[in-house]
Amino acid sequence: MARRAAESQFDLFIPLVSDMSLKDQRELMERPFFSLAKRKRLKPIEYTSPDGDTWVKVSGNAEFGIATIWDADIMIWAASVLNRLKEQGVNDLPRTLKTTSYDLLRAIKRDTGGKSYQELNAALQRLESTTIQTSLRAPKRKDKAQFGWIDAFQLEVDPETEAPRGISITLSDWVYQGIVTERSLLTMHQDYFLLTGGMERALYRVARKHAGDQEGGWTCRIAILHEKTGSDSPLKQFTYLLKRIVAKNALPEYEMTLTKTNDGSPAVHFIKRDMEERVRVRDALKTLERQTAEDQRALEIDGLMHKRF
Repeated sequence: MARRAAESQFDLFIPLVSDMSLKDQRELMERPFFSLAKRKRLKPIEYTSPDGDTWVKVSGNAEFGIATIWDADIMIWAASVLNRLKEQGVNDLPRTLKTTSYDLLRAIKRDTGGKSYQELNAALQRLESTTIQTSLRAPKRKDKAQFGWIDAFQLEVDPETEAPRGISITLSDWVYQGIVTERSLLTMHQDYFLLTGGMERALYRVARKHAGDQEGGWTCRIAILHEKTGSDSPLKQFTYLLKRIVAKNALPEYEMTLTKTNDGSPAVHFIKRDMEERVRVRDALKTLERQTAEDQRALEIDGLMHKRF
């Protein structure tokens, strides 16, 4: 409690994510912007869309490596915070967010022990040092934008106990503009933070973006999933791990089923878990409405016949 009391002295204006719906940027969810491994990744992530119009290259430095998909939880927290402030009518949305290390760790469902504070610092270092180049939202007359996830961060500690206190995070302008733009965010399931595997997290993000609430769900070739997730595993190993995840079928919200495309390519089908039941209820209601209308029409005709005779 001493640590919490010390941190509470920091000037707070940020609500807890537990009080908000989780939000993430649409354009980040379907493309490989983060490493799926907890070990340091130095090999750049490179992706080009099938139509060749969109490409992404992510690089890390030798000291910290590329930001991971767990580091991305901090970016989800930031998007969720700014979205809540926007919903509350705040017009001048801040690019620098202030909270406490304790509250941030709790918000992204992490342990608040001493090691977690060290990992939080490492995550912020990776987010600041990772370099992203992409054709997405590139300035006019240029073919790419280049940025980091955050421009700066500051961790404050208690001068007497050296316990972590306040934390401020300044988002890069590219990230900030992507968050505050209308209809740029998608709601994520709160259990996303509980997913322990990097592949599971990437698959959920892709499914949330593409399958969404579609009645028929969404089918994707395994080879394309391999590219969209940015896995550094060979396709054969990726397929093996993917089949294990499909067998477990434990993603939040979405059912996963192995299938094949029309040309016989191995694929995965994603569909909202309650979608089949929702479609069944909708069809039953439509049938009931049709039967009711037919019964009403029959009564009207029967009434007319009685009047004639």
